[in-house]
Amino acid sequence: MDTGVLEAAAGLARLGGGLSPAARQVWAKHDRDSDDWLPLWRHLSDSGAVAGLLWDEWLPAQVRNVIGAALPGGADDARRLAVWSAATHDIGKATPAFACQVEGLAARMRREGLEMPLQRQMDDRRLAPHGLAGMLLLHEWLVERYGWSKRPAWQWAVVAGGHHGVPPTMNDIQALVARPRLLRSPGSAEAWRGVQWELLDACAEVCDVAGRLSEWRQVKLPQPAQAVLTGVVIVADWIASNADLFPYSLDARERSDRERVEAAWRGLALPPPWRAVDPGSDVASLFASRFDLPPGARVRPLQERAVLAARDMPPGLMIIEGPMGEGKTEAGLAVTEIFASRSGAGGVFVALPTMATSNAMFSRVLRWLERLPDMRPDAGARSVQLAHSKAALNEDFRALTWADPRSVRGVQPDEEAPDAAVAELVAHQWLRGRKKGMLASFGVGTIDQLLFMGLKSRHLALRHLALAGKVVVIDEAHAYDAYMSSYLDLVLSWLGAYGVPVVVLSATLPAGRRRELVEAYTAAGGAEAVERAAGYPLITVAGRDGTRAVHEVAASGRRTDVEVERLDDDLEVLADRLAQELAAGGCALVVRNTVDRVLATADFLRGRLGDGNVTVAHARFLDLDRMRKDAELVKDFGPPGEGNARPAGPRVVVASQVAEQSLDIDFDLLVSDLCPIDLLLQRMGRLHRHERGEGQSDRPERLRRARCLVTGADWSATPVEPVKGSQRVYRRHALLRSAAVLWPHLTGTTPAERTVRLPEDISPLVQRAYGTAPVGPRSWQQELDAAHGKHRVHIEKQRKKAEGFQLADVGRDGNALIGWIDAGVGDTDDAPAGRAQVRDGEESLEVLVVQRLADGTVRTVPWLDRGEGGLTLPTEAVPEPRLGRIVAACGLRLPFQFSLPQTAEQTITELEKEVISDWQSRDSSWLAGELILFLDENCRTRLAGYDLSYSKDDGLEVTRVE
Repeated sequence: MDTGVLEAAAGLARLGGGLSPAARQVWAKHDRDSDDWLPLWRHLSDSGAVAGLLWDEWLPAQVRNVIGAALPGGADDARRLAVWSAATHDIGKATPAFACQVEGLAARMRREGLEMPLQRQMDDRRLAPHGLAGMLLLHEWLVERYGWSKRPAWQWAVVAGGHHGVPPTMNDIQALVARPRLLRSPGSAEAWRGVQWELLDACAEVCDVAGRLSEWRQVKLPQPAQAVLTGVVIVADWIASNADLFPYSLDARERSDRERVEAAWRGLALPPPWRAVDPGSDVASLFASRFDLPPGARVRPLQERAVLAARDMPPGLMIIEGPMGEGKTEAGLAVTEIFASRSGAGGVFVALPTMATSNAMFSRVLRWLERLPDMRPDAGARSVQLAHSKAALNEDFRALTWADPRSVRGVQPDEEAPDAAVAELVAHQWLRGRKKGMLASFGVGTIDQLLFMGLKSRHLALRHLALAGKVVVIDEAHAYDAYMSSYLDLVLSWLGAYGVPVVVLSATLPAGRRRELVEAYTAAGGAEAVERAAGYPLITVAGRDGTRAVHEVAASGRRTDVEVERLDDDLEVLADRLAQELAAGGCALVVRNTVDRVLATADFLRGRLGDGNVTVAHARFLDLDRMRKDAELVKDFGPPGEGNARPAGPRVVVASQVAEQSLDIDFDLLVSDLCPIDLLLQRMGRLHRHERGEGQSDRPERLRRARCLVTGADWSATPVEPVKGSQRVYRRHALLRSAAVLWPHLTGTTPAERTVRLPEDISPLVQRAYGTAPVGPRSWQQELDAAHGKHRVHIEKQRKKAEGFQLADVGRDGNALIGWIDAGVGDTDDAPAGRAQVRDGEESLEVLVVQRLADGTVRTVPWLDRGEGGLTLPTEAVPEPRLGRIVAACGLRLPFQFSLPQTAEQTITELEKEVISDWQSRDSSWLAGELILFLDENCRTRLAGYDLSYSKDDGLEVTRVE
């Protein structure tokens, strides 16, 4: 623990004795518990001391460099600035508008010559919140005391203005400037000014910045530096305001200030940032020591090239494109070690499309963290966070949070690894919650958590501080539409400005999208060479220093030839074909683009193939049921040799898009609705994914050749006509372009002509489908052109809609963050309102599902495992935490019908009529604020003009009431 910081804290505290009587009264605070007066300057000194400790022991070097790079004294100046900013952040409390709130204190201040009206006489005091008031006082002090120009002074003062989460706007400033009596009462304005400047002078001396301010006035502080500095002050303020750590009590005053700060810091026990070890140049050893590789496995060319490329470039942006199953995730994590060891990053955040993919990745990242070395042998615990709204229901994350107040889980080293690391993984109590969770060193979460960095919302500086110190990994980058991509490009530009290394993973990207990512991160155009690159697999690297390179990589030798064929969109035709193909056994996957088509298809096929041979998988299940279904899929159709017992068949799984990603499953035959080409190729990646004996001998003879039957369209139309449900999900343009580039294969007369080669054909098909050159038969062109025109209008609408609450681009150095989040969305973050801003479309309503029997008994649904099913729930009391958690784990997202403008209000009204008031109590942490859907004994109900029926095997079925 740094002695200088503690001495500075003690110095600030001792100022109480040397201040003028008036200043001592300004900095007094009433302690309601002890009925005594205690010095408010203690909070300022505590905040400054905490800021120094955060700087020395918690902030990654990558963050410190953001501020230090802008100052003439580098890191030393940056540290002084952070401590001084924290020590002065509440100077706005030394004003009549604030002090009048406690009449006893105000009376004592009046006796010292500091006049002020009674609180009831200052009906406009809301125009002078103490953050804004402090910003104006600091600005004036810098201008008048140190001769700063007015404009540069704002870039320093804005940190105090934004320490409660929202930097003031120019309108806020002008409104307060027009009411100077809120800052200084007219009858004693000079006395007030003297006190305010006395306090600021004292802070400058104690924090050792008085001699630096004349040189700092020439600095143009970059906006990223202002943002992270604000974040540091917010964290320091919150810690120093914690009464458990810094109690304002008589007992606390008996200890020295140094002892108090030391005790508080020990009690907080924030895990330090990771200090990455350079993993060296032996790629094989790196992968063997970090990942669970099967016996005899070798590092794949894509993985090796990614590591070598990372070693040859300054930490920046790397885009890794490769086919499914090539180990992109392991490559990305290996690259983060190299980037972090050279950039000073103190952690990693991995962003994925959905909660399901985030949960699956969280388990993989935990295994990686258990083996991840640290430069400090006594590094201690590492803070870990699963960042999405249902993280508390994840078993792996809960295992990190239950043990003790700091929630520590010990992890034993892998003694087989050559450089085995001992890691202790922590879900730290202080770092929980929507605002602080991202500050953990290591995080896995939904892409929303990253996109929120570009959403104007309260305490945005905290999210910027959290991400500025990490390496960011963006997985499944092809899964984001134009609306989300608009946010992603903005976020990439800020990450680039912070110097945050970024790794983007994708099965393949349209060339134009690859170029957009590079230009967003580098804040520079001219990436034509990136767009022209045609190889596959492909690694693209770029840096803010102008570094740009594209590496074509040899395929690993893993390949699958998939024969494609058109299939009429008729359930009789489908059933006949499956009965024929699976006559000797085997496993087929049928992927539909809507849940309604999944359920209708499964119902029909069961009539032909038998109930026990057909199962479903989609997103319209309770959370617990969805996890159980995913586990069953992996058990039945996952990799061999992991205790999985693959059924002999015939077995058919009818699934929605949940089968496209995150699940490592393998089928003999694929039937897919027509969808965008990149997603169709993802689905094909579930075909013959794992070896099933030599020459696929474990598969029925008829199914030893991988085949994909494409349906969901009228193939006789000109051009083909996708079914309406698919057009609602994906839009007509993408579907027609997909059909057009596949047309030569779909109409081929020989097996060779009908074959799509994976991975060789992946990139060419994607680039043609997402390009602008004509594709498909000449007779299709007029319809394709019309669809393209509507597509361009739609994209432009998406981009304009996304701009509504988007953060501005990074401004010029020296431009203060005044009005940074003006007209933002307020406190949203991972609430539905926040997710609706960074994802296009209406946010689907989520309910928690329970049963209500005829006698009024309310219970959990009866089929849950581990004795959690059929438990009676109290209706006139708050359920005990275990019961509340079980109910919370039965969340269900209602389909789009219930979020449409014509039904959403009715839906919410009907659900709110059923609210159990005791469940909404503040003591009900799991259930407060949640909507409950009550099913009857037969798991049925009616809602907003629809009949709802639920089963553990098929999920939710919805039928409009006639």
